[in-house]
Amino acid sequence: MIETPEGEMPVRVVIDHSNCEWKFVIGTFNIRSMNNLAAIDLNLLVVLDALLAEQHVSRAALRLNKSQPAVSHALGRLRLLLDDPLLVRRGGKLEATPFARSLAPELAAVLTQLQALLTLPGFDPATAQRTFRIAMSDYGAALLLPRLTKLLRTEAPLCDLVVSQAGREMMQSQVIEGDIDLALGVFPDGRADVQAQVLFSEDFISVADRASFAGATTCSLADYLARPHILVALNAESTSEIETALGRLGAFRRNAVIVPHWHMAVDLVRGTDLILTVARRIVPVGDQTGGLFVFEPPVDIPSFAFRQIWHQRRDNDPAHIWLRQTVARLLSD
Repeated sequence: MIETPEGEMPVRVVIDHSNCEWKFVIGTFNIRSMNNLAAIDLNLLVVLDALLAEQHVSRAALRLNKSQPAVSHALGRLRLLLDDPLLVRRGGKLEATPFARSLAPELAAVLTQLQALLTLPGFDPATAQRTFRIAMSDYGAALLLPRLTKLLRTEAPLCDLVVSQAGREMMQSQVIEGDIDLALGVFPDGRADVQAQVLFSEDFISVADRASFAGATTCSLADYLARPHILVALNAESTSEIETALGRLGAFRRNAVIVPHWHMAVDLVRGTDLILTVARRIVPVGDQTGGLFVFEPPVDIPSFAFRQIWHQRRDNDPAHIWLRQTVARLLSD
């Protein structure tokens, strides 16, 4: 028996795995909702957990690898069993009822414990079949994808990789909604249910065409501001770290070219008077500079932490742990 607050009936959970069918025999969570319940198929509880997490029938179906009609049917059964609508439509979106919200933490904890009990430990990348979905900018893609793709083909040949690109807010939303496994980028501290790991710290460097600087070794702030610039941003309204740093000095630069791709931007300065200020790791070094003038920006631009983020629901997934550790290892080299 499990002790419950005053006014509620005790909860009795019995796992019956005869005939390979797992069932919960549950007493009542409270008098109002559960006193007519004799048994719940474990699959219904899994569906309920997905529905409460996603609050969207189609996304829950995708998460469970089930059809939308099957999940809708399960929701109907759950509403009857629990004597509560569980999810109601408000403003074109589904929202959990107060009773459903009260169930969610305990239900998630129970299913997590059962998953740990029933799932074989570990993840064997050599034989596992899995599709990993990662969102990142082309900056992250340039640093990670060549190495990650090669590693997957040799160490996890049956695992597929789907890569997408979006803005920071959209990528974080996709993580929360369960549309992607990981997002890589510059993310501020956010929700408690979104986990983050710093992969490395990055700073900025400026690049110009060497011929346009006539052998100079530095660039003054006056010369920097006098030149037209390239801004890497998904849209013209974006405020970059560079604009923020210049703003602290009361300075302003003219962004003559705005492009959404980091890696391509380096080539745009060749043969022009443009200056590009970007993350250092994206700029060629040594013999690869090929006529580029690479210099420290004449303004103090704070470094930034490049992170990978994921939803806490994936914390204990062995395949996801392997993916996170692999990404961290590849970007620490």
